[in-house]
Amino acid sequence: MSQFDGVAEHSPLPEVEQARQFLAAQAALLGTADFAEAAPALEAATPLYGFVIMNAWSVSATLGTVTDTSSASDDSGPKNHRTVDRVTQILEEVVYHPGIGFAEIARALGAPKSSVHGFIRGLQAKGWLYEDNHRFYLGPAVYGLTLASGHIRAGQVTQADLDALHEATGLTVFLGVEAGDHLIYIGESGTDALTGFAARSNIRRTLLSTAGGKALLVARSDADREAYLRRQQSENAELVSEFLAEFADIGKSRVAKNLRHHGAQLALAAIVRNQAGDSVAAAILIGQAAEMKRREAKLRRTLLKHVDSWSLHAVSAREPI
Repeated sequence: MSQFDGVAEHSPLPEVEQARQFLAAQAALLGTADFAEAAPALEAATPLYGFVIMNAWSVSATLGTVTDTSSASDDSGPKNHRTVDRVTQILEEVVYHPGIGFAEIARALGAPKSSVHGFIRGLQAKGWLYEDNHRFYLGPAVYGLTLASGHIRAGQVTQADLDALHEATGLTVFLGVEAGDHLIYIGESGTDALTGFAARSNIRRTLLSTAGGKALLVARSDADREAYLRRQQSENAELVSEFLAEFADIGKSRVAKNLRHHGAQLALAAIVRNQAGDSVAAAILIGQAAEMKRREAKLRRTLLKHVDSWSLHAVSAREPI
């Protein structure tokens, strides 16, 4: 958890504007009637309106179905939707008042506390919000969109930190965090065209299928890890079995390993911890498997040296990394 310096609490966050522009560009690329109608709203409405529009399906899974009451022939322009308005306002309250409490959010919305509670829990489940000591902050999913638009933010781990690890290894470096049951990349350095495109095209990754996700799973409490593995057993039994076989080695070496693209790429990951010792992210090295294997022992030592130094950074709780 970290403090992002230089951002005024009561001014729009630059990353929100970048994400809004990214969403508007996606609407234009899709060129469908629905998104063409949504484009003016993305331009004129509140900064986080686009987040809800683009994620209506995922939000509806935990918040209740979000429906579009307008007909295909309705040409009167964008219309407010009470559910969308409330979810949007929750996000805006957190943007402008980091660390806001539940009672303050409910008071700002003027909505029943039971409804607000459901909205907040849904946003937490998808990684749009996170809670620390009964205070709410923007979650990692926001920064997944920020990375997709080509920009990241500095926090406990800065861009300079990622660049230094890239320079020391000559490999692509990613910084990933948990969002629900997924891994989201929120930082990068030294990406080539293929790796960078893959990172921006697939914001959410299954924890079991990535080196960073495996490292984060090992760092979880026994109860949380076992609950996750039980949820995955029916659909990803083979991945669960592979993880259990690797578990002891990851715990002992502090580095998780994963092969990608039919063995052509190798990924190594280690946990980033805060000063309290809590796991807050995973740093991932990615490169050609044949080249990395020749110096894997050295790469592991270099990776651990860097993440251990990052854990000494002093920050205050505001956002997840």
